Amino acid sequence: MGAFSDTPTNETGGPYPDKREVPRFCLIATVQLREPISDTRIPGRISELSRKGCYVDVLITLPEGTPLEVRISRDQGVFQCAGKIIYVQPGMGMGVAFADIPADQLTILDSWLTELSS
Repeated sequence: MGAFSDTPTNETGGPYPDKREVPRFCLIATVQLREPISDTRIPGRISELSRKGCYVDVLITLPEGTPLEVRISRDQGVFQCAGKIIYVQPGMGMGVAFADIPADQLTILDSWLTELSS
């Protein structure tokens, strides 16, 4: 735990340029996504977490650009904020960017990232 994730990578000239602004960490936790207009709820799990977003492993995906409510749960508490789908891998998962993170939730997220980086 605490290792940087290495996917996707561009070290070998692959098709995914590394555009990350912040480190991403491996973390397995449950997530509940809610699309507020239709009240669609999608349970899943995250496999990567950063200060700006996460990767959600789910079979059912929503379109890129869909606004969401994100709720990540793990033994060390719950993190909640607004989010938006920034990319989709059909049948595999979605990249979700966090938006408008309340200060108290940012404290939770930062504590998790500190734990994962040590």
